[in-house]
Amino acid sequence: MGGSEDKQWWVYLLRCKDDTLYCGVSNDLTRRLAQHNGELVGGAKYTQARRPCELVYQQACTNRSQACIREAEIKKLSRTQKKILLSSSQL
Repeated sequence: MGGSEDKQWWVYLLRCKDDTLYCGVSNDLTRRLAQHNGELVGGAKYTQARRPCELVYQQACTNRSQACIREAEIKKLSRTQKKILLSSSQL
């Protein structure tokens, strides 16, 4: 097998400077947060104008597919529902 499917995958939420929430998936949260904050090349265009971003939620997933499914579920939530999710979890 090999490749990125062997790594731990994460779905995460960032709180941006303008208090918006950004949801994504990664197999390396430290690298991805650095990319979103402009410390490394990469990161979403959405977060480029909203730096700094703070990691406020993370959920481990067994593979990329599961992480993407969970990401889609979270993206469908209203802002209020996302805040409830954040208040019920701890980093």
